Amino acid sequence: MSDPFADDIIAFLPNLRRFALSLCRSADIADDLVQITVERAFASRAQFDPDTRLDAWLLRILRNAWIDMTRRDKTRGTQINIDDVPEASVVDGSRVAETAIMLKAAQSAIATLPENQRDVILLICVEELSYKEAAEVLGTPIGTVMSRLARARIALAEKLGINREAARSSDSRGGI
Repeated sequence: MSDPFADDIIAFLPNLRRFALSLCRSADIADDLVQITVERAFASRAQFDPDTRLDAWLLRILRNAWIDMTRRDKTRGTQINIDDVPEASVVDGSRVAETAIMLKAAQSAIATLPENQRDVILLICVEELSYKEAAEVLGTPIGTVMSRLARARIALAEKLGINREAARSSDSRGGI
């Protein structure tokens, strides 16, 4: 025995999904919205007026579900699936804060470097290019890249208050 209400909803599913995709631009979220819409439609089935258009009623339910979802997301904040990021399960708040402060200080210090030193440090330390690749990008000899990098590292250490002598005694790599 077929249920005409259910059959009409099933026939309209592609339209619901298309509208959901236009709202959220994410296939996963669109599928969730369609599912929520169908659940709400069946839960409110008694309130549906047969004299109105079913498609307009379903689209309104979907739009309201989207509004509810976006409002909830604004108050909820960023969500991370703990299974996708196992290191996120244990967070040392003071270490995270210290790292963020140090990163901000390093970014500010890099921004104050002369352009030629800033370019070299970004290409080698951030973009992870080799000295040879950085020299090709900048159109300079490799020795120039190496000397600019050395000057940039010394300038950053000074700006960040890193004592190079202490760093050398505890770190065989020689500081920064």
